[in-house]
Amino acid sequence: MTVILASTRTSVAEYLSTVIYIYTLLIFLYVVLNILFQLGLRIPYSRASDAVLTFLRDVCEPFLRLIRRIIPPLGSIDLSPLIAIILLQLVNSFVVGRIIHG
Repeated sequence: MTVILASTRTSVAEYLSTVIYIYTLLIFLYVVLNILFQLGLRIPYSRASDAVLTFLRDVCEPFLRLIRRIIPPLGSIDLSPLIAIILLQLVNSFVVGRIIHG
């Protein structure tokens, strides 16, 4: 019984860690693509790039908006993606560590 519970807890921790890792990558990709598009490296009238950016905006903006409510942008510098990634990594280390070690 203990082996089954340990195996299940490890599987849940690995799943949660993977979800956090993928969400971190999506936020990073969202920031990089926004910077590239603002520099003019966007193909005009491209449905593919518009679809990718719309998907990333729909996925990342709700979490980033929560952070912006607490810490607003400093002029033209938006620290919400950096804070979001740091928070996700802290959650990953603490929560996943607590799940694995009980």
